[in-house]
Parts: sequence; C-alpha cells; structure tokens
Amino acid sequence: MATQSIIRNAGLTSFVMVAFAANSLLCREALASGSIGAASFTVVRIASGALFLWLLVVVRQRQFQVAGDWISSAALFAYAAGFSFAYLTLSAGSGALLLFGAVQITMIAYGLWSGERLNTKQVEGALLAAAGLVWLVLPGVEAPSALGAVLMTAAGAGWGIYSLRGRGAREPTSATAGNFIRCVPFALILFLAANGREESWSAAGVAYAIASGAIASGLGYALWYAVLPALRATTAATVLLSVPVIAALGGVLLLEEALTLRFAGASLAVLGGLLLFILNTQRGRA
Repeated sequence: MATQSIIRNAGLTSFVMVAFAANSLLCREALASGSIGAASFTVVRIASGALFLWLLVVVRQRQFQVAGDWISSAALFAYAAGFSFAYLTLSAGSGALLLFGAVQITMIAYGLWSGERLNTKQVEGALLAAAGLVWLVLPGVEAPSALGAVLMTAAGAGWGIYSLRGRGAREPTSATAGNFIRCVPFALILFLAANGREESWSAAGVAYAIASGAIASGLGYALWYAVLPALRATTAATVLLSVPVIAALGGVLLLEEALTLRFAGASLAVLGGLLLFILNTQRGRA
C-alpha cells in the first residue's frame, strides 16, 4: 500500500507539473498563431476554469458556497491578464521563467517585509535568482520583449500575492473556485474594453483557452491541492522548479522555439538560486 501511494503521488505530481507548464504552451501557441486575442483568451480561460471548479466542488460537497474574496480575485485577474498579454511577445520558456521567478521573489520580499530573517545561504540564493532574471532581460539580441517581460513580471507578482493570501485556506479548492467565479466580471470588462480592437476568434483558439482554463488550471490546481498534504514543504517547492524547464522543452519540441545560451544560463541562475533558497529555508527555521 505504501508503494502504491508513493507511485500515485509521484504520478499526480508529475501530471500537475506538466499541466502548469501547459498553460504557457497553450497560451503562447494560441496567441502566436493568431487563433485568439489576449483578452479573449483571458475571459475564456477564466470562465472555463470557474465552471470546472464549480462543478468539481458541487460534485464533491453536494453544495456550493462562494469562498475566497474579492482582493484575491483581483490578484488572480492581474496574473491571468498579464500572463495572456505577455505571451503576445514572449517565448513559452522565457515567459514561464519570468513568471516563476517573479512569484518566488514576491513571496520572499513579503517574508522580509513581515520580519522574517534569512540565513546566509538564503540570501545568496535569492540574489542569484534575481541576478538570473536581470541577466535574462538585459538589452541584447537574445533579450525578450521589454513590454512582455514587464507584463509577465507583473503577472508573477499578482500570482505571488494570490498565493500569499491563500495560504492556510481550509478548503483551497473551494476558495480557488470562488476566486475564479469572482474573477469572471474582471475578465469580461477587459474583453469588452479590448473588443474595440476587434480581436480575432477561432475554434482552435477557444479550444486552447478552454484547455488552459479547465484542464491545465482547474484540474491542475485541484490535483495539486489533493497531493500537497502528502509532500514535505521543501519537496513541494522544489518540484515546482521543474515547471519552467518543462515549458522551455515544450516550446522547443512543440512550438519550434529557439533555446538560446542566455536563456539557458539565466535558467541555471534563477532555478539554482531558488533551489538554494528552498533547501535552506527549513534549515534556517530549525
């Protein structure tokens, strides 16, 4: 039974990491191919995620009460909108690395602001990760779009705030469902504002957005919350480091994106720095 449980948790964790990375791949392909506009992708993604999570909670609990709150929903919307518009110009790998790095740095900054003290190894890890992000966006032939980098960094900050506000939720799936539902009006306003630019729509683009919202986001989050109690905090944080790597490999294999030397070096710095920080977090608390 113990072996089966380990295999089950490993399989679910692997699926979730691929699902999280798939968000970047689906969004980038949908926008790069012109199948759908950024605002349209956002509203379909949010709405389909809200519907999936609402159905999941109703089936599991036989009832539904809107959990979450409006501030968390606003942070979720900032993430989703910034994510979509950033992928108009960023590659899947660069976007995922910027997003993940911004999320972690936001949470580290909040810890410092709250009075947490870092040990020497944590400081070294945080500085290395920040240096990697700076290196990635420095001007040059291989640098990502400046506007895209700013938007994805803002999206990462939004997701970091959302994660911080959601820590300790008794029913994380219910809270996520409620926040997705509250996020729909924000996404509709964005869509109506962008509709004046006559964004393109196609069946393929809508399918990408639904897959991102219902499967990669809704199902991915639900399974992550299900397997999270079985993982140590350091293990959970460490496996999340695989998401930008999976997104980058997917971009190369599926979207024919180039893997540049700058991106490879920045990835080693960012992910290595974050790994150093994570591995020394529990040690520092002890």
